[in-house]
Amino acid sequence: MQLSTGTLFLQAAAPAGGGMMSIFLMVGMFVVMYFFMIRPQAKKAKEQKKFADSITVDEKIVTTAGIHARINRVNEDGTLQIEVSRGSFMTIERSAVSMELTAAARKKTEASAAVVAK
Repeated sequence: MQLSTGTLFLQAAAPAGGGMMSIFLMVGMFVVMYFFMIRPQAKKAKEQKKFADSITVDEKIVTTAGIHARINRVNEDGTLQIEVSRGSFMTIERSAVSMELTAAARKKTEASAAVVAK
C-alpha cells in the first residue's frame, strides 16, 4: 500500500488534540500585550497631549531636546514662541515640550526654593 505525499502532509499538519489550547494561548498573549504595552502607551500619549494643550504664557518649560526656556507667546498654528535667554527667541511645536522634563525641572526648582527658605 502506497500513500501519496498529500496524505502524509495532512496527517503531519493535524493537531494532536491541542487546537483550542493554542487559540486560548494566542488570545492570552494578545491580552497581556494590550494591558502591558499598548494601553499604557496610549494613556501616556493622551496625558502628553493634554499637557501640551494646557501650556500657557510665562510658564517655564523644558523641550524634548533639553532646552530650558520660558513661553513668550502661544501661536494659533500650534507653535510656541519661547525665550531661551534675554532677547533670544525660538519657535517650536507644542509637541516638542517634554512633560516629564518640565515636571522634573519644576520639582527641582521647588526643592531648591524650599532649602533656601529654611
